[in-house]
This record gives sequence, structure tokens and C-alpha cells, in this order.
Amino acid sequence: MPESTFITSAKKVIEIEKKAIENIAKYIDADFVQACECMLACQGRIIVIGMGKSGHIGNKIAATLASTGTPAFSVHPGEASHGDLGMITQQDVILAISNSGETQEVLTITPVIKRIGATLIAMTGAPQSSLAKLSDIHLCIKVEQEACPLGLAPTASTTATLVMGDALAVSLLEARGFTENDFALSHPGGSLGKRLLLRLSDVMHQGMQVPLVKSTATVKEALMEITQKGLGMTGVLDKTGELIGLFTDGDLRRILDQKVDFHNTLIGDVMTQGCVTAQPSMLAAEALKLMQDKKINGLMIVDANNKPVGAMNMHDLLNAGVI
Repeated sequence: MPESTFITSAKKVIEIEKKAIENIAKYIDADFVQACECMLACQGRIIVIGMGKSGHIGNKIAATLASTGTPAFSVHPGEASHGDLGMITQQDVILAISNSGETQEVLTITPVIKRIGATLIAMTGAPQSSLAKLSDIHLCIKVEQEACPLGLAPTASTTATLVMGDALAVSLLEARGFTENDFALSHPGGSLGKRLLLRLSDVMHQGMQVPLVKSTATVKEALMEITQKGLGMTGVLDKTGELIGLFTDGDLRRILDQKVDFHNTLIGDVMTQGCVTAQPSMLAAEALKLMQDKKINGLMIVDANNKPVGAMNMHDLLNAGVI
């Protein structure tokens, strides 16, 4: 096939699915509100059921709900008929997905769901279908045509289903006041979890790794400390051990123009006073923003008495996956 044919086919699919998404906006109505209220009030779990492609989409919807504050999981309708119905209780809400509304495996377990007393929300493309009529709440996902030229493979209909599921999940997220920190608690292993949950105490250099000199040290001694610790800076302490300043690679370039005597000049005379500091409990993400706002590459971490307990730079945040 010529290259242009592939491009034409692909663009046609996108246009059909785009239209399908636009059309389902009209089904965001009172039934949608009722479904959201029902799921929000659910004392159990949201159990998503679907067969075939609807099942695959259902898995994703369940995962999205679960990760955004609405406890949910998916159950295969075939397995449900052979014991997995035991997972369902009266406190649960069932979200049954079937584009035709006539999927036999789903209809087979519907009477049992009704007998258990769980609320049944059906998501179909056929409001007059058997599943729609048996449901307590019906969400319409009807599309005008599939992107498949044969009209057989679920394409536009599965896209519409996925979008409706996302609409439910995000609406519930906002209703619950779900925050970034809440999201991170269910994603501690990912980059988002690192960005939101790591604190400076988790990433900072501590103990002998912290570059520190007294204010009475010479510039040469301070440069040796910077070189040995490898953070591009050193904190400067007074005689009580409190942090009173900072000397960085940038300060070194500044004093080079002043022809300072490195062997005899005290670091306390050329340091930057009143440097930016942070507490060990500060989130690494907050520290990143602070450093970006102040246009600095390193940060001294101090305790409540302004005594250094750690140090870090942008490389540490990068290695920790915060950036």
C-alpha cells in the first residue's frame, strides 16, 4: 500500500473516534450524576465487569478508579459464574459494561447481582437492551459508527467507554477532594511517588559528607573542603556551630576578579551571608521549587537551632528521580 493510504486510513480512524467522544458528551446527564452519587456513597467497592474488549477497558477503568480514591477492582464475568461472585457484597456497586447490552456472560450473572442487593450500573450503547433494562442506573455510550471499516471490531465504542469511565473517575476524584499526596500514596514506586513523598532527609548528604568550615578558616581551606565533599559549596559556621553563611563555586569566580589572597583571607570575610536553608522534613519537590525560584544549585539543611544536619544539590534530586 502506498504511504498516503496508511495516512488517510489513520486520519479517518481518528476523526471517527473524535466524533464518538464528542457525541457522548450529551449523555453526561442526570443519569451520570446519579451514577456518581451512587459510587461516591458506596460503602464497599466498585466492581467492574465486562467481557472481551469491554473487559479490557473495564480493567483500565477499575485501575483508574482505584488510583484516584475510589476503591475498585474488575471481575471477569466468566470466572464470576464459577465462584468469583463470592467477591460481591450488598455494599458494592457493580459497573457492568457491554456495548450491545446483550453479552450473555454478563446477563447470566445479573440476576445473582440483583439478588445479592448490590447496585447495578450498566454502561451500554443500547438503552433498550436487556442489561440496560435490568440495571438500576444506565449510562449510554452509543456511537454512530465504529472506526473499523467492517463495523465489527470494537474501536470507537471502546474509546467512548474509556472516556466515560475517565469522566466518572475524575468527577469522583474532585468530589472527594483527592490530592496529589493521596495519589502518591498509591504510587510510591513510581516517579510521581518519589516526587511527592521523598523528603530532604531521604536524599541529603549527612555526617562527614556535609561540607563545613569555620568562619576562621582560610579561603584555601574552604576550597579544599568543597573539593573533597564534591557538592560545589561549603557551609560556614560560627564558634557555636550555627550556620552563618555559604561559599560556593559561584562565590569563587566572584573573588577571583578581586584578586583575593586565598592563603590569608578568612572565608568569613568573603562568604555569602544569610544563605537559603531548608528543614529535613521539607518535601524534595518543595526543595526543587525553592532552588529553581532562588536560582541556586545547592542547599544546606539545618535543624531548629540553625545547625547544619545535611546538604544536597540538584544532582541529588536528579539521582533520586525528583527531576
